[in-house]
Amino acid sequence: MAAESRTTVLAALFANAVIAVAKLIGGLISGSSAMLAEAAHSMADTTNQGLLLMSISLGKRKPDERHPFGYGKERFFWAFIAAVFIFVAGSAFSLYEGVRAIGAPHGEGEAGFAIPYAVLGVALVLEAIALWVAYRGVRREAARRRRRFFSFLRVTRDPTAKTALFEDAAAVAGVMVALVGVGLHQLTGDPRWDAGASIVIGVILAIVAFVLARDTKALLLGEPAFPEERELLRECMLSEDGVEHVVELLTMAMGPESLLVTARLDLREGLDEDAIEALAHSIDRRCREAVPAVKELFLDPTSRDEIPIQDDGGL
Repeated sequence: MAAESRTTVLAALFANAVIAVAKLIGGLISGSSAMLAEAAHSMADTTNQGLLLMSISLGKRKPDERHPFGYGKERFFWAFIAAVFIFVAGSAFSLYEGVRAIGAPHGEGEAGFAIPYAVLGVALVLEAIALWVAYRGVRREAARRRRRFFSFLRVTRDPTAKTALFEDAAAVAGVMVALVGVGLHQLTGDPRWDAGASIVIGVILAIVAFVLARDTKALLLGEPAFPEERELLRECMLSEDGVEHVVELLTMAMGPESLLVTARLDLREGLDEDAIEALAHSIDRRCREAVPAVKELFLDPTSRDEIPIQDDGGL
């Protein structure tokens, strides 16, 4: 998944870096508020792609004494920072620029529309290519998980690919809104259409930032494994002859492909110490084979009468 995410982010990084410079130059020359809003948008996206690339490398570090469960949550943290940056550097500037332009409209010559159309046209093509790459990556991972695309997008633990996909989708929408704003400005001669487009772009970015921040916050706080993963873990434990019941199963995502699992098991009476040790080894092996994301597994023999039976809700 990390390799797929890296490809997705690199495609978005290249597109946004080129487009950001072109939009900024075009916006400064033409005076288009929508173009300047889109330039801020692309600059924010470019910075975010750099943060996401960095998070992939940081998240691969091995566990150590300070972080015994590894650094997988680096991916979650930097994705959250990226969501905040989308709002601060993209949405806030776009809203400000739109409101400022409405309060102080200025004229624009007919020749001044050529540059915005050219830049936005190229931007739309590049952004669409980046969006297609991101979509294909997420779709392949959804197929591997045997989930529908939108269902997988809601629950995926990979914030890197999800952030890139949402940013690229917002970028395509933003360019189309900017094109409409510039076009209506040209048709009506009223620059407030262009300023209004800047405000709409700001609203789009604010929505994307909120959704990404909300989902990444949930991962930072500790989301459980997928329902199908939890069911596989439960089945693996119950398939052992020595296990009478899974009293409690708790899971928590420590990274996109890293799960912490703890289970309280009601064991068959009469098992000696050697049998319990062999049973634990067998459960550990079966669970890791069934759910490769399991990195840490802790088992606790507990009678079902000692603790209320709970469904898995995460750690």
